[in-house]
Amino acid sequence: MSAEHWGQKAGQGFISHKTGLVIGGLIGLMFGGIFGLIFGGTLGYFVERGLRKVKAIAPQQLFFRATFTAMGKIAKADGRVTESEIDFARSVMAQMRLSESARSLAIRYFTEGKDPDLDLESVLRPLAMILKNRFPVKLMFLELQLQAAMADGEMTAAELKVIESICHHLAFTPVEMRAVVERIRAAQAFAQHAGDWDQVSGQSHESLLAEAYGVLGVSPAASDAEVKKAWRKLMSQHHPDKLVSKGLPEEMLQLAKEKNTEIQSAYDRIRKVRGSL
Repeated sequence: MSAEHWGQKAGQGFISHKTGLVIGGLIGLMFGGIFGLIFGGTLGYFVERGLRKVKAIAPQQLFFRATFTAMGKIAKADGRVTESEIDFARSVMAQMRLSESARSLAIRYFTEGKDPDLDLESVLRPLAMILKNRFPVKLMFLELQLQAAMADGEMTAAELKVIESICHHLAFTPVEMRAVVERIRAAQAFAQHAGDWDQVSGQSHESLLAEAYGVLGVSPAASDAEVKKAWRKLMSQHHPDKLVSKGLPEEMLQLAKEKNTEIQSAYDRIRKVRGSL
């Protein structure tokens, strides 16, 4: 490459990433004078270039890869992959109605996730950049991983550590993480006992009702207004069309619909008992 051609290419690169150069340079100038200007401008250039590369990848592709890679990581976290964990991954693939080639890709990502040498951060980092302002899709991702972690009953300490890493990279606060964990626990119990509602009474009935409140993330002592607000918020966050428009792979539309149905069913159960919603 001639010096003239290299100069033209470099100039084009500087122009196309001028926002990062200017912002980084000004911040550097404020705190470090002329050397800060140079360092900040250089850093800003490479940050913007990295972000543009990530944005060139479809959010759906990043979500798809991260979903099954993280599932594999969680499944292998405590040293052994159980049948329940494999069955859960298979059920997700089945619900997505993947083509043979897409299913093979999902299996490959799951297998990669089981590799102890895999750096999950390298998979989560670009996903976090894409989903920075797409909370509902981030939430869907975390919920799927929690379901994977609880597929064989309860989360182990090793699985929780992976979940905490996911929450860290996707910018979930500890409070948000605990709230989602409790909702998923309640949702699993709710689904497991869905057919028991008309066959029990007394204390058992109260226990089943408590699971419905848990699905909505509210206490049985919550007011009608609080219950309705929680229901509306979750229905909005899990609206299938909204999720797909914000980057959820279309193959996962059925998963979103089922989550929406679960939230509605829990609300209907509470509404039936209260009679005032």
